Amino acid sequence: MYTRATTFRAQSSSIDADIAHVRDTVMPALEGIEGYIGLSLLVDRPSRRCIATSSWQSEEAMRASAESVRPIRDRAAEIFGGSADVEEWEIAVLHRDHRSGEGACVRATWVKVAPDQLDRAIDFYRMTILPALEELGGFCSASLLVDRASGRAVSSATFDSVEALEQNRDQLDRLRATSSQEVAAEVLDVCDFELALAHLRVPEMA
Repeated sequence: MYTRATTFRAQSSSIDADIAHVRDTVMPALEGIEGYIGLSLLVDRPSRRCIATSSWQSEEAMRASAESVRPIRDRAAEIFGGSADVEEWEIAVLHRDHRSGEGACVRATWVKVAPDQLDRAIDFYRMTILPALEELGGFCSASLLVDRASGRAVSSATFDSVEALEQNRDQLDRLRATSSQEVAAEVLDVCDFELALAHLRVPEMA
């Protein structure tokens, strides 16, 4: 399974309208493309960063969708009021304890490891980080996306609410420190988002 993540910088005054555009226009347009299996939208209102992630059955399906997706993305960029930065990822791990509901939040962490250490990092995430996340109150789901060529990865942990994420902040910080040390990962960025849209049909990959 693969994903295409598109980052927009929204205007503060129009974020809710931007979310509505993705829900009411982008999602229906993507539904008609072969190999599409869902979309999520993360929103960080203070920084105005919005990340729309479409998921695909295979790398081939994702590549084949590029021409069809481009005008949809370009129009979304116009609506959001800026440019669109696109990244493509392999879904290495995905686990759901339960589906998220309204008010869910996501802690996303971007890291980089030596490319030849990426499989070891994936195993560490699956065997150590994921079980630890499952013990946290309010935990919904987690995923690990990777780019094998560069050694970059992004992990996402979804919680039922802002309160649940805040209550687990110290544990999440410790897990990040442990994982960084264990697999010699450079932490590139950490951000908390509201999960504005979650319409994914990606199967369990834990």
